[in-house]
Amino acid sequence: MSKERTAVVGVGQTKYASTRGDVSMAGLLREAAYRALEMAGMTWDDIDAVVMGKAPDFFEGVMMPEIYLAEALGCVGKPIMRVHTAGSVGGSTANVAASMVQSRVHETVLTIAWEKQSESNAMWALSLPQPFTTSVNAGAGGYFSPIMRRYMAMSNAPELIGCMVAFKDRQHALANPYAHLHQHDLTFDQVVESPMLWDPIRYSETCPSSDGACAMILTDEARGDAHDGPVAWIKGTAMRSESNSYGGRNMVSPAASEECANDVFAQAGIHDRRKEIDAVEMYVPFSWYEPMWLESLGFAEKGEGWRMVEDGSTAREGGDLPVNCSGGVLSSNAIGASGMIRFAEAALQVMGQAGDRQVDGCRTALGHAYGGGAQYFAMWIVASDK
Repeated sequence: MSKERTAVVGVGQTKYASTRGDVSMAGLLREAAYRALEMAGMTWDDIDAVVMGKAPDFFEGVMMPEIYLAEALGCVGKPIMRVHTAGSVGGSTANVAASMVQSRVHETVLTIAWEKQSESNAMWALSLPQPFTTSVNAGAGGYFSPIMRRYMAMSNAPELIGCMVAFKDRQHALANPYAHLHQHDLTFDQVVESPMLWDPIRYSETCPSSDGACAMILTDEARGDAHDGPVAWIKGTAMRSESNSYGGRNMVSPAASEECANDVFAQAGIHDRRKEIDAVEMYVPFSWYEPMWLESLGFAEKGEGWRMVEDGSTAREGGDLPVNCSGGVLSSNAIGASGMIRFAEAALQVMGQAGDRQVDGCRTALGHAYGGGAQYFAMWIVASDK
């Protein structure tokens, strides 16, 4: 039996900020959920189930918040499932929600992901000693910087490619009212001259710590067809994971990343990835991951991804493959929500609802998320045509 065609009919986001002290965690979620319901023209009566996702509980110091959130959201009595796959969780959560509709378990699902980083310390949480492995004790930047140096050595990429990615994404963020960072006066020279944190990662090449939430309404084919508003049809979903410590692992382009991409592009019937994808929302918390993922996702040959950054191919203005028109994770990083934001922004692009960050003529878009030690991957492709 074939899968049920599934549509995104509602997207809701909060403003992303270093501290959303004006709302509780429950209030933050209500803000995103109600905006998604409003866009979909629905109420809680139309929702059959809720699929939630967030980063590890010790990132916020609140254990198992999903237990009380049903009442706080106003959806008592509905089935609730929580998903967790480290930093990729927002994408994985959307994919699990899609599977609920595709398998005809539920007709309409609200999926939501969030993070309230201001209530804890993610650097501390990421530096916890791990059993049976060497602790980095340097947070995500300390873990990923040697991998970026490895990429630079393998590709002969110029030293300032990472700065070009960061400056481009911060410029894109100016068109996104939800983005955390709106640095109107930022210059490229300021990015280059910002303090070096973990060589080769400068301060301005890193993501901020954000509070925020993102929600989407997914529904079946009949309700998608009947929807009186823009629709994003899900053409493919894929998830993969691998251990981050096995011998011979390719940490620059993990096998799980390449297999996940091959799967989702095949499901969507995409043969020429660069020509057939109109916009990409890619998980780039540190700037050098844009050229690395361009290669791992098959948009560029190995060792050539940085050239797409250098020649402007990934810019919203003038690029043939715009990447992170929302400003990306480099401009807003509510960790648990960051993957879902990528998926939601891809949906908004094919709906024609991305406002000033809209890519002209966008009909097919990729949402991408990764997490852990670049070991968990989630992707989906959405299109304006069924």
